[in-house]
Amino acid sequence: MGTSLEREPASEGAGEGPLLEVRDLHVEFRTRDGVAKAVNGVDYAVGAGETLAVLGESGSGKSVTAQAVMGILDSPPGFVTRGEVLFRGQDLLKMSAEERRKVRGARMAMIFQDALSALNPVLTVGEQLGEMFRVHRGASRKQAREKAVELMERVRIPAARERVRSYPHQFSGGMRQRVMIAMALALEPDLIIADEPTTALDVTVQAQVMELLAELQREYHMGLILITHDLGVVADVADRIAVMYAGRIVETSPVHDIYRAPAHPYTRGLLDSIPRLDRKGRELYAIKGLPPSLLHIPPGCPFHPRCPQMRGREVCRTDLPPLYRVSAGRASACHFWKETLGDDSAAAHDTAT
Repeated sequence: MGTSLEREPASEGAGEGPLLEVRDLHVEFRTRDGVAKAVNGVDYAVGAGETLAVLGESGSGKSVTAQAVMGILDSPPGFVTRGEVLFRGQDLLKMSAEERRKVRGARMAMIFQDALSALNPVLTVGEQLGEMFRVHRGASRKQAREKAVELMERVRIPAARERVRSYPHQFSGGMRQRVMIAMALALEPDLIIADEPTTALDVTVQAQVMELLAELQREYHMGLILITHDLGVVADVADRIAVMYAGRIVETSPVHDIYRAPAHPYTRGLLDSIPRLDRKGRELYAIKGLPPSLLHIPPGCPFHPRCPQMRGREVCRTDLPPLYRVSAGRASACHFWKETLGDDSAAAHDTAT
């Protein structure tokens, strides 16, 4: 009998609740200079067929959170010190290394931002794609090669049967990113985390890659976590947005609400930084100052040294804001979110649950 290459069955309860829940996740890096608190109590969830965009500047904790979820955090110096990462109701942080390896790739996969670095330069693309089927499905070399060709055709790489023997450096940046997408899709996982998948690509190729991701996500009904610093990239593909700053989520919202009326000054600053046709000739807005050092995060609201709304308000300097409930599905970690939102009739400051 030939080797079966069918998809592994989902675990019990696969149709119930969110695919992934991150609860009160804390990650720190222990360095010679001190302890850098990279992730400070992150909570988010994503369901089947849903796209969650996680946004923020470099150093906000987006990628570190994803690495902790995937179990690929370099340790030392990185350590998960608190929290839960529930996948299909099972806490990944309590699994053994072997159990997590079985989940990684087969049930959850990640697309990295630098495809050239992520791909092995001394192995052909076909060998790297086929390895997934050999390791997880017990496929022969011939079967694995055929599956690699199918995947390359699925992500629209021209002349896939010939190019399956090519090495990563023989592909353009956009084609390498398609190879990374093919690798993530290989075992038809329930969840994909895409970490800055359009970095260093020109605008046209960015649009093609995002369109491909959205199409494949709809086809396979996967959950998708899209990590980016670019609000413009996610407008047409995300269902919900979580904005991160200094290792914390400072705003969560359905995608259209956040573009229409952000409820945190940092989110408003990110939106105002996007070039717009109706502002042609004007100086591009930039948020003043720099993100805080993760070795010395300021007390109170981490954004207060840069916040245009702060205006000497002592509470911003002293009290760390919780995620206040703005409306159904919306929350903001700003003591004065009503002011940012510009809605005097907004609901009372109910802390989001």
